[in-house]
Amino acid sequence: MGLAIVAPNKSEKEIANWIAVFNELDPGIDLQVYPEVGRPEDVEVVVLWQHPKGILKRFPHLKLICSMGSGVDHILADYVPDKVPITRIVDPRLTYSMTNYVVMGVLNFHRQILRYIRDKRSKTWDMSQPEIPITVGVMGVGELGGDALDKLAGLGIPVVGYGNRPKADFRHPYFYGEQLQAFLDKVNVLVCLLPLTEKTEGFLNSAFFQKCTPGTYLINVARGKHLVEADLIPAIESGRISGALLDVFQQEPLPPEHPFWTQEQITITPHIASITNYRAAAPQIIENYKNLLQNRPLINQISKTQGY
Repeated sequence: MGLAIVAPNKSEKEIANWIAVFNELDPGIDLQVYPEVGRPEDVEVVVLWQHPKGILKRFPHLKLICSMGSGVDHILADYVPDKVPITRIVDPRLTYSMTNYVVMGVLNFHRQILRYIRDKRSKTWDMSQPEIPITVGVMGVGELGGDALDKLAGLGIPVVGYGNRPKADFRHPYFYGEQLQAFLDKVNVLVCLLPLTEKTEGFLNSAFFQKCTPGTYLINVARGKHLVEADLIPAIESGRISGALLDVFQQEPLPPEHPFWTQEQITITPHIASITNYRAAAPQIIENYKNLLQNRPLINQISKTQGY
């Protein structure tokens, strides 16, 4: 197998881990790592993360494109050969980590942990309203969003889901498409786990925030491009949004001069809600390459038209 890893934003240590596990699982792999791809004509499989736009045109014999994580928007935003399939990584540990992060964010808002941190600094002893009543809405109810809904509901928290299309017999209250306002009317904590597509880019904007229940808390763990960042602080200052927990941003790392650093109601984390485990990911990539050669169905293949 001729395989190229193209992930310029990954550290040398991360790339070394991927190389080691590929060589361990299949010593016969002909492995090249960007930018040292001296034989692009030998590459049949590319493993991508935030790759340079247009690089796929360099590989004339490409048979399979694999995302290094669960998201594929970075691939679909570029030129993709029509007949070359795209796969993503599905790892129970990714779901576990993402759900734990979401639950942490929801409970911190519900139990007002940030308020008590501020009270400690000011030596304030305030026992009033220790809990904020909440109903949590999760936008994007695939594997990650569905698990978050399940775990939150298991804690006794009222939950509602929202997606692009109908879902028969969905296990939680569910809205879709044009029912966005009805969904927003029911919730005061919003979790964004939408896939990033042309329809969802910029979805979290001033018009959206105006539809929210006043005081709604936002958690974005999907993609930075879902949020129009310039619209969030005015929504907080108006009271429409009470605050936000953000793990993803338009530009990463977040620039030092960005106003989110100093906005008290915004909590930020450095894109760590869920990290790909290369030991879980590499076997899926190798299995899919073998499936492709033997005309077997691919695992975790995405729909190019749907965007996920």
